[in-house]
Amino acid sequence: MGQKGMSVQRHIVEQERDFPKATGNLTGLLMDLIYAAKIISREVNKAGLVDVLGLTGTENIHGEEVKKLDEYANDRLFKAMDHGGHLCIMASEERDDVIHIPDKFPKGNYVLLFDPLDGSSNIDANVSIGTIFSIHRKKTDGEKGTLEDCLQKGSDQVAAGYIIYGSSTMLVFTTGQGVNGYTLDPSVGEFILSHIDIKTPSKGKIYSANEGNSKFWDEGTRKYIDYLKEKDSNSGRPYSLRYIGSLVADFHRNLLYGGIFLYPADYKNPDKPKGKLRLLYEASPLAFIVEQAGGMATSGKENIMDIVPTELHQKVPLIIGSREDVLTYQKFISENA
Repeated sequence: MGQKGMSVQRHIVEQERDFPKATGNLTGLLMDLIYAAKIISREVNKAGLVDVLGLTGTENIHGEEVKKLDEYANDRLFKAMDHGGHLCIMASEERDDVIHIPDKFPKGNYVLLFDPLDGSSNIDANVSIGTIFSIHRKKTDGEKGTLEDCLQKGSDQVAAGYIIYGSSTMLVFTTGQGVNGYTLDPSVGEFILSHIDIKTPSKGKIYSANEGNSKFWDEGTRKYIDYLKEKDSNSGRPYSLRYIGSLVADFHRNLLYGGIFLYPADYKNPDKPKGKLRLLYEASPLAFIVEQAGGMATSGKENIMDIVPTELHQKVPLIIGSREDVLTYQKFISENA
């Protein structure tokens, strides 16, 4: 279980002892990730003092303008992870194709998928942003990883987590044995165990959604939001709207306090409704975390963890949070199908 105040390294090593067949490779991979998180945190915290704010003048695969700090975070993660011998391949939300491990470095049996800087549109406004990561085991033969190794469903993840760069920097992750949170102590340069065995409330009083898109939502979603706004003291309504627009920040708050985050399908194009958030880099890892904390995640039609990806940058609707709130949402969807 661990004790508050112990370092993340010590906690990971102690957890590893519970698995006699563990090779230490996953531990080494996580250590490399933690190092990258510290470097990115340092740059985020001094972003207003150096030339890392603003745009690079390019667009990523999603047609979004790339922030300078986006590119920095992506580069830092790659350089921290490419040579450790734990990975066979990587993929980033900021890159069109998979990222191969350079030939000069040894290859491992894990796959890393990451969103280097989620919520980066908020960088210049000094709003909390974060890094999301997902880890799978290699499934193909041969030394090098392939696209097939990256296209795995959420339930096959061996670990997932995020680092939130806010008033303090926090690392939250799971290896399938519950969820723990670690806060970076800048005075010693270590992540310290601060949130043991996080459990999200079964029901919350917060909803997080971009209601500016409500006219493009399906009828069930609109009725559900109207329901949350109705006053009913017996059921704890109305809910409070809290929407930052940075997925990591909204998710982290709701994980701790309870509530529901919604980014439903967008029906601007009725022939091809889809979500905005990326399955591999955002939805699946956060779904793994929330399920380990007692919550739920759905696309409105199926469990996020059960979706088999067919594209590297596949997008899905995401409704995630406290179990009872997500179940109530699903009821509205089924009744208004």
